[in-house]
Amino acid sequence: MSFAFILLIISNCFMTLAWYGHLKFLHDAPLWQAVLFGWAIALLEYSFMIPATRLLDAQGWSLGQMKITQEVMTLMVFVPFMIYLFKQPFKLDYLWAGCCLLGCVYFVFRSQNA
Repeated sequence: MSFAFILLIISNCFMTLAWYGHLKFLHDAPLWQAVLFGWAIALLEYSFMIPATRLLDAQGWSLGQMKITQEVMTLMVFVPFMIYLFKQPFKLDYLWAGCCLLGCVYFVFRSQNA
């Protein structure tokens, strides 16, 4: 299971870069270049995401469990990305958002035993 999490983290790094990296690295480029930049990086993201979800599926995870776990990892990757690459200030609200996601994790995993 931990290998799947490593793949998910790598996947999220690529996807965050695909979605927002053009704002940093191609800010003045034409839109079509930003789209191609995003697509090229998203291809790498899929190369990690698909094996991760297959591993989790083979371990009996539901789609809801996989998606909520993905969202938690997205926040874990996005906040440092935003702070270090874009020099955005940290806000306590990001911590509260993370706590809300932990609540989502609790409920989606609790239901497997109910």
